[in-house]
Amino acid sequence: MEPTWTSVIPPVLAVILAFITKDAVISLAAACLVGVILMGQGMEGFPGLITRSLGKEDFIWICLIELCIGVLVAFFQRCGAVRMFNNNVESWAKTRKQVHTLGWGMGIFIFFSDYFSPLFVGPVMRDLTDKFRISREKLAYICDSTSAPLIVLFPVTAWAVYLSGLSIGTAGIADKDQALSLFISCIPYNFYGYLSVVFVLLISLSIIPDFGPMKKAERRTIELGKLMNDGSVPMMSSDLTEMEVSKSMRPNIFLNFLLPVFIIIGTNLTTFFVMGKASVLEGFMLACTVLGIIMWLQKVDDLRGIMQRVISGIKGVMPAVVILALAYCINTVSKEMGTAEYIVNTSREWMSPGLLPCLVFIITGLISFATGTAWGSYAIMMPIALPLAYQFSGGVIDPLVLASFAAVAGGGVFGDHCSPLSDTTVLSSLGAACDHIDHVKTQLPYAMTVASAACILYLIVGFT
Repeated sequence: MEPTWTSVIPPVLAVILAFITKDAVISLAAACLVGVILMGQGMEGFPGLITRSLGKEDFIWICLIELCIGVLVAFFQRCGAVRMFNNNVESWAKTRKQVHTLGWGMGIFIFFSDYFSPLFVGPVMRDLTDKFRISREKLAYICDSTSAPLIVLFPVTAWAVYLSGLSIGTAGIADKDQALSLFISCIPYNFYGYLSVVFVLLISLSIIPDFGPMKKAERRTIELGKLMNDGSVPMMSSDLTEMEVSKSMRPNIFLNFLLPVFIIIGTNLTTFFVMGKASVLEGFMLACTVLGIIMWLQKVDDLRGIMQRVISGIKGVMPAVVILALAYCINTVSKEMGTAEYIVNTSREWMSPGLLPCLVFIITGLISFATGTAWGSYAIMMPIALPLAYQFSGGVIDPLVLASFAAVAGGGVFGDHCSPLSDTTVLSSLGAACDHIDHVKTQLPYAMTVASAACILYLIVGFT
């Protein structure tokens, strides 16, 4: 389709319906149906949309990762690894502030994968945060704000490789070495990334008090002991959250908890440095296999019991898989209707040197929010923003170019951070076993606050 104002209807409708109905599945499905009708395909175009959207390698890849996470969490629950970790931590984490900070620190530790981080921090910290009456919304916020906002700052991640690769051939960047050097030079200008990480720490330490819907959620949990709102539907089903711990063995802190984590981290980092790409799925599959064998040898369960835990783990993450599948469908609708192109075309004439970094940040954020993908917004905005900044700066790489590059990187994370269509937002809700829409509603004011501060800094850079 030629991009027109109708291009923004499906993603906007999905967001509005999500807040009204508080049901992400119905909202996304309705928006997808409206999208195929607007494209002239009629209701019969919906099955074809599902085929085009889900028959892709990247969806199958992330779906398999989610299933592996479900199995790993089931194994952790069954063998008592999570309870064992919490018992060890409780000897020094004795206040809500300390538990908040521990969750933040664990997110910082998993700095290399925006998928692994929330899916590890959430399940491991959930029993502890529940005990200290920390709302599930707050746990989801901590998981989300220490994943993509942090990872986009590190030059040894897939995000860095992707972003720097998009700059090759623009702004005088001739090869990957120059591109990576540009990425490193831009890190100080990625205001949204490090402000988000610092902001969640300040919230955790109560230096900045909770406000907005999060304040209400925290008050509900502290005063009433309700971890979620009445009627909320957690993204992780009770098959996982209420799984009984085996009484037939005593868990080993190294074999049942640390070893699987080390396998995942070691596989990711080793394959990244050796092959230039982290083998995330392979790491999870290997960790699940090793832990399953260990549990069988420890006689936690027989082989039939192990397979039952596998099935329970898969069932536990199915709510997230359904939402993620529909998010991929609405992303396909946005792409085919030219949503991103319409946003860019309508804002291109506003560009000026002083406003450039701020506008680039906002536009990239809007594209990422509407499409639910930071990487997709990068592919659209980097070839536009970087050459434009290079031209405005007279053909030299100066702070305007660096700030524009960083604004694309941070803007994509900002939109991704807010959007109910985003995979990392879904995974954070899943990891925390939180209602997805409640997570989006409570996180949005915090993300907007940080984004406002980033916009002010980009205006300062642009005009000075």
